[in-house]
Amino acid sequence: MDKKLQRSWMMYDWANSAFATTILAAVFPIYYQSVAAQGLSEGAATSFYSFTTAIGVLIVAVLAPILGAIADYSAAKMKFLRFFAYMGMIATVLLFTINEGNYILASVLFIFASVGFSGGNVFYDAFLPHVAKKEDMDRLSTWAYAFGYIGGGILLAINLLMIMKYQWFGLPNDKIATQLAFVTVGMWWFIFSLPLFKNIKEDKVAPQEPRTKSYVSIGFGRITDTFRTLRHYKQLLIFIIAFWMFSDGISTIIRMATFYGKTIGIGTNDLIAALIITQFVGIPCTFFFSKLAKWMSAKKALTLALMVYVVIVILGYFMTSALHFYLLAVCVGMVQGGAQALSRSIFAKMIPHNKHAEFFGFYGITSKFAAIIGPAVFGFAAGLTGSSRFGILSLIVFFIIGIVLLQIVNVEKGEKEALEATDPSDVVTVQAK
Repeated sequence: MDKKLQRSWMMYDWANSAFATTILAAVFPIYYQSVAAQGLSEGAATSFYSFTTAIGVLIVAVLAPILGAIADYSAAKMKFLRFFAYMGMIATVLLFTINEGNYILASVLFIFASVGFSGGNVFYDAFLPHVAKKEDMDRLSTWAYAFGYIGGGILLAINLLMIMKYQWFGLPNDKIATQLAFVTVGMWWFIFSLPLFKNIKEDKVAPQEPRTKSYVSIGFGRITDTFRTLRHYKQLLIFIIAFWMFSDGISTIIRMATFYGKTIGIGTNDLIAALIITQFVGIPCTFFFSKLAKWMSAKKALTLALMVYVVIVILGYFMTSALHFYLLAVCVGMVQGGAQALSRSIFAKMIPHNKHAEFFGFYGITSKFAAIIGPAVFGFAAGLTGSSRFGILSLIVFFIIGIVLLQIVNVEKGEKEALEATDPSDVVTVQAK
């Protein structure tokens, strides 16, 4: 495959991972609570932020499979990717305007930014089978995640330095520094997306029948058909359920780690430092999982990563100090990128070649609803027992069920099912411009 296409595709992970690190994980949640939600009680601020996150997730979960089906039919994945990416970039830059008490504006902008980020990823992921041969998917997917760790980690480190040492940058206070950090994320995302936007285009191999319905009708029709025919892809269906389970656990750890650390008395600086450690440990370890998948198969490598997560959850229950949190951050960095990248590549191998975006829409649904269910279970367990330690321990169920289901999946058989279901007259290809 064209190396230029692959490099361009990987650079988008470098570009948008800045949003995942600075906005989703490290800086914006703290800014929302301390600045945007100023005047609200702690409980109200938490509720508003939780609902804001949930609304963004639900919008993407509902839209992703429909838009994916439309994109497959019209060979317009790149157009949709641009639309969502630009929406996310603009909304992220506009976070600069948020001041004390502007929690409504902060919520609205964050929803638009989150929808742009997650919606764009549906179409970005759907390009993987176009830019890599089957035997290269594991390597390319893990390398892209590693690129994301590098890009997101570099900008996060710069932004945190700018916030904590704002005087070095000639800024009056850390609030202005934080607002400028939001701007840098939007600009970073835009600049490093340009190789993908510039170098990749879609071509239809063969024309379809004349379109007699609107794209929206076609999209809903194809989604209905996908639900009806998904039972024919038995291996893919089992993998989706397994992914839903262990993705619950992974997503909850990502979103709740700093919150859990706070509840057991770990300082903000230690929490932020641990996030940076996770990013940079993830770089070589994600590359390593690319090699590991080649040596022992992607499914076995993914299983190994999930087993490490089981250990992380157990150790997290007993964690008492900042040192423990640092050690767990290293463990998460070792497996997080590998688990997510191999999940993506295994899924890509088992979907019909003419329904990439449509099926990645389903893939997106599983990961997006995971962002709701996992934290809910965490909160329920913590509330029932009166301790957040039992909240973190409850996540072990997601990983164990996910591991068990994953062992049932026959990836080679799933690839065969996908090949048999592919209509050769309705295939989209990509090429360098």
